[in-house]
Amino acid sequence: MPALRTSARSARDTVRDRLRAWEVPGDTCCDAVLLVSELTTNAVLHTGSGRVLCGLTLTGDERRLRIELHDEGRVPVHPTAHRAGPGEENGRGLFLVQQLADRWGSARSTRAEGKVVWAELTAHP
Repeated sequence: MPALRTSARSARDTVRDRLRAWEVPGDTCCDAVLLVSELTTNAVLHTGSGRVLCGLTLTGDERRLRIELHDEGRVPVHPTAHRAGPGEENGRGLFLVQQLADRWGSARSTRAEGKVVWAELTAHP
């Protein structure tokens, strides 16, 4: 999808529909939608990408959900040491990812010219 601010909404809607079709439980679905929103927004605002690619994988045993956001950025993503204050509008995205995901990280993308930021959740306990 194009790297526009409106792409976060498109990604959320698409992911929500897919997870409902896979019958992923409500709490996990909500967490996954929020993770996709934060990862998409970060890619759009901070990487200079012209496009981003969002991927979802449900493992064969349907216990793990992997979310991937591929962009054209080349700098690996690390947890931020800065914590946003109560009056700041930005700066909470990676903190939310860190808190919601069971595991997360970044690597060089095999599907785009830059990197992939991924997060994993327990889909069906």
